[in-house]
Formats: sequence, C-alpha cells, structure tokens
Amino acid sequence: MTETAATFDALFSPASVAVIGASDNPNKVGGRPIHYMRTFGYTGEVFPVNPGREVIQGYRAYPDLGAIGKAPDAVVIAVSGDATLEQVRQCGAAGVKAAVIMASGFAETGEAGRQRQQELVAVANDSGMRLVGPNAQGTANFASGAVLNFSTMFMEVAPQDGPIAIISQSGAASVMPYALLRQAGYGVRYLVATGNDADLDACAMTAAVAADPEVRLILVYLESVSDPAQLARAAAVARARGASIVAIKAGNSQRGATAAASHTGALVGNDAAIDAFLARHGIWRARDIGELVRAVPLYLQQRPPGQGRTVVMSHSGAVGVMAADLAERHDLPLTELQPATLRELGAILPAFGTASNPLDMTAALLGKGDMFPRVLQALGADPQADMVMVGIPVAGPGYDVEALARDAAAFSAHQAKPLVASAPQQSVREVFVRHGVPAFVTEADAIAALAQYAAHHRLAGAATATETAPAWPDAQHLDGSGLQDEAHSLAMLAEAGVPIVPHRLCDSVDAAVAAFDALGGVPVVVKGCAADVPHKSEHRLVHLRLTDAASVARAARDCLDTLQRLGVASPRVVVATMVKGRHEFALGVSVDPVFGPLVMIGEGGTLLELRKDVVTLLAPFTVQDVKAACARLRLAPLFDGYRDIPALDLDALASSAVALGDWTLRHRTALASVDINPLMVMAVGEGVMAVDAVVELKGD
Repeated sequence: MTETAATFDALFSPASVAVIGASDNPNKVGGRPIHYMRTFGYTGEVFPVNPGREVIQGYRAYPDLGAIGKAPDAVVIAVSGDATLEQVRQCGAAGVKAAVIMASGFAETGEAGRQRQQELVAVANDSGMRLVGPNAQGTANFASGAVLNFSTMFMEVAPQDGPIAIISQSGAASVMPYALLRQAGYGVRYLVATGNDADLDACAMTAAVAADPEVRLILVYLESVSDPAQLARAAAVARARGASIVAIKAGNSQRGATAAASHTGALVGNDAAIDAFLARHGIWRARDIGELVRAVPLYLQQRPPGQGRTVVMSHSGAVGVMAADLAERHDLPLTELQPATLRELGAILPAFGTASNPLDMTAALLGKGDMFPRVLQALGADPQADMVMVGIPVAGPGYDVEALARDAAAFSAHQAKPLVASAPQQSVREVFVRHGVPAFVTEADAIAALAQYAAHHRLAGAATATETAPAWPDAQHLDGSGLQDEAHSLAMLAEAGVPIVPHRLCDSVDAAVAAFDALGGVPVVVKGCAADVPHKSEHRLVHLRLTDAASVARAARDCLDTLQRLGVASPRVVVATMVKGRHEFALGVSVDPVFGPLVMIGEGGTLLELRKDVVTLLAPFTVQDVKAACARLRLAPLFDGYRDIPALDLDALASSAVALGDWTLRHRTALASVDINPLMVMAVGEGVMAVDAVVELKGD
C-alpha cells in the first residue's frame, strides 16, 4: 500500500481512533465524533483523550495520547487553536498516520494565522503524518462508521451507505446536499469537509474517494482549486469506471489584467479558466446546490443518453408545450420522430391526440390502459428517441398510476434509455420513484436534469478522447516587460504562426510614404505605434482607407504629432495594408497562475466587451477542440454561411488559435496577456489575418 493510500485508509477505515479534547456531551465538538462512531456501527477501537475523566460515553478515557500505549490510526484533535500545535507534535511523535484538526483561528484569520497553520503542517509532515483542516468539520465514511466529523446534521438526518461521495471545503456546503439526498432516499458513503485545505485538500480527497469502485457519483464544493493535478487525476480515475463528478466552484475569482491594459483580461478571468479546466476533465460545473443534486437519479442509473434527443409526452397539451420551450432554453434537442413511428402513434392515439413531439396523449389515457405501454413500445423502436420525459400534471380516480410507473420503469430498463417523470402530486412521484423512475415536481426540473445528464455525458466523452494530452514544453524566455507596441506584438504573433497583415514600421512622414509605395499603393491604414497607448482609436490614432501618398503623409504627421503630445519618447507609425474580412473575430490569451494559458475566441471589433460572445480553451488544445468550442458561439451559424454571407474559414481560425495556444504555452512564464482584435476571418479557403495586436509581457 502506498503512503497516500495508507493515509486515506487511516481516515476512512481506521482500526483505531483517538479523540483529543473528548467530551461526554454528544452535543459538543469533542463529543459528537465519539457519539457518531458508537451510533453508526464503527467496530474499531475508540480512545477518548481527556485528563479530567476516566470514562467518556462508555469508553475508557486517557489523560494523554501517550497513556494509550499504542498509536491510533487516526486522531481527531478537538482542542483550541492555541493548544493544537502541541497535540499535533505529540501525534506525529507517536506515529499517527492522519489527524482531523477541528480548531479554527488559522489562515482564515489573516497572516499570523497563516503562519501558525504552515507550522502545523510542517510539524505533522516532518513525522509522516497528514492533516485534514484546520478549521475542518471533518471526514466520514458511513460504510465503516468512521465518522470523524462534528456536524449536527447526522443527528437530524440519519446516514445510510450508498454510491455517492460529497467532498467540500465548507462544512455547510457538505451537509446541505447530504440532507437533500438522504431525504430523497439516496445513500451517501463519504462526506468530507476539509476546511482550510492546509495539507490534505478537497482535490486530494476527491481523488481518494474516486478510487472506491462502489462510488458512482462525487459531488464537490470548492472555493479554490489548490491542486488541479489531483483533481484531474480524480476525474480520470472516476471516468475510467463510468463514475461522474459534479462540482460547484464558488466565488468568481479576481479578473486578470484590467480592461485598460487588456481586453482579454476584462473577459477572461480565473473563473473562465476554472470553467475550461473542469470541462477539459469531464467535470460538470453546477451553479448551485439544486443543480448539484438535481440529476442524481440519472447518474446512478447510468443509462446512456445517446445524443440527448428527447421525446416529451403527457396527457396535457400545455405540459408538452412548456416542456418543449424549456428544452429549447436548455439546448436539449427534441427528437424528430421517424415517419414509421408517427404512423404507429397515429394508430394508437385518439383522433384528437397529437402524434408528434411533444406527444399529447389527452385525457383518453384514463380509459385506455394499454395506450401508454403501446406508445412507449413505438418510441422504443425509433432510433432517434434517446430519452423520454413523461409529464403527469394531474392524477386521481381513474388514473392507474401504478401501471403507468410500472410500464415506464419496464421501458427504461428494457431499452436502457433515460426516462423521467414530472408530477406536482407527491403521491404520484412516490409511486414512480418506488418503481425506480426519477420523478420531479415540475417539468422544468425534469428537463433541466435530462439536459445536464446528456451534456455531461458528452463532456466526459470529449475528456476521454483528449486524455493523452502532450506534456507541457519547457518554458522559454521573451525579452521585455509590460505592454508591447503593435509592431513588436505582430512580430511575436508571426513567430507564433498567426498570419499577420503586411505592414511597415516608420519613424517619419517620408518613411510612411515610402512604405505606402512598398506595399503596392493599395489602400492602407496608418496607425500610431506606441506601447504606452494600446487603445489607439480613443486618441484618433487610426486613419483608414488611405489611397494616395498625400493622405498617407497627412495621417502620419497627425499620428506623430499626437504621440509627441501624449509624451511618447520615440513616436512611430505603422503603415499596413487595408484588409477587409468577412467577419471580425478576436483571439486573446490570459495566463492563469494555476491553470496556465487560456485562449479566448470570439466576436471582435469595438463591441467585444459589450457582446461577450466568447469561448475559452486551456492550452494545449486541438483544431477539433476549437471547432467544438466555436459551435457554442452565438455567431456559430456564420461558419456555415448565413443569408448572403459565405461560409467563414473555420479551419484557418482554428489553426491560428492552436498556434497561439502552443506558442503561449512555450512562453507561459513570460506572457501576461495577448489581444488580437480584430482577426479578420475570410470566406472558406481564404484564411485569416491579424490586423491589430497588443502583447503584454510579465518581465522579470
């Protein structure tokens, strides 16, 4: 057994547990873990440590750890923050493998507390001991009864073993989903609240429970991602055996660079990096606790959702219409039923029913007991019916709910297709749940659960396909620091492999006129070029569509004079070929300190920040990754051609994005951000061209 595995074994399946600061009162922090282990079936040894008592909750008590005469596998340290360090020192010296530190007063209180916390970890790790916490609610394994946790929730809502694990940095955010799941009848095996994450953090704990072959769903609450590599490993381990991870990452972290210096910084902060990281590893990002637990029954059934094409059926036309609206809102495709399916349904349904999707069975469902199973049988034969939602807005005398639920369950099991029901009446939902059919209060919840499950399935499939991502190259240096002028920025992008506009850098009016001639006398743009003035249009430093030497000379003189007035030491201008693309895009880079380079792709132009039609990818990525991401843009229809606009060159856009991502990865320690806006995208086969760019370097 590896050291790490031995540590987690000590926490989740310990042969013995000591509780330092033990209390005879089960309502005190030092008393609850003892009460829980006694109540929830822990069969190992329990050693309460308290010098003031001889017996605690029926167990012999000890004055100190040394008096026990052996090293417990795990220790709960439930003393004050000031007394914690000495207890950690004693545990380490005794050979304890792992300890849960419940005391607060560490990094959450400021710098002095952070230093005390670092000392705590150093002392523990020096002796080979690992810590959960401090400021931790603790760990729990309800299969073994090893509940090293002080939450009151387990007194209110009794635990039961099951295929779900909950890992959280917050105590409250661990027990909220626990309560919702237990009250819905689902068992939870692991519940861990790690607190300050000083040593064994939430990412490491997620990796630990992912190794349990009986855990099929892991729910994670994070306020920071302190160890992305561990979280990525957890996702890979879970995915390899068909388990899923759903995570909440709370608190949108600070934005990167300011909008004044970088458009990308204004649009792509740490939160976008987390989105991209979780998506890359097949982890679904939930936005709230409701979404965290909503699709649980679908995850536990593990029926493949195919392409997510859904059939909505009800005996109410209104429910069908509302469900169709909801499906569109959630990007859940409704099935185009095959002609043969429609003919068969037409023969089954009454004349006033609707044999299309959504399917209206009408109140005739009351009198025809065989109608529902016959409809399901017809749908089961349709290759495009991947999932089914059954809406039951009302049931009572005359409705054989038991038969409906039994038929729905048989269909879902036999066809191996996800099927959910919605019903406002609890009595109806209880019947469906008893038969193993996921049931929701509203059609909105039912559709949202199906949409999440299908989209997560696609996400996990894409993550598996990109599992063998190449290792990061060695970081390379770039000379300079801060914002670079346009000419230098374009030169770096050309080196990266991004096509750039033909241009010349000029320090005089005569040089600008000569550049106009050298570029072939075509229409040109004259722009002021200074690192200190990244947003040129605001200072009237951009002159477009110049077609003769005299206008080029005037524009160059205006720009040079303006730059001089702005205090630029060596004013220069760029003379560039006037390029007209079919559509203006933007490419940008923000380098996240934890996750690395993040490349943004989206609609360009002056309204970039206003429209925010962007997608983001963590480098490295492939052309296929870019195409899949671009399909999520609101302007995605342009890639196939739209009205009189020919199809855009998506291949060239994707190749440029990949080149930029690879270059950024090589220079990740030197780069702060990159803005290419606009990147002119031409018609299919005609390529792309960067016509303006600002690169920001970190410097030394």
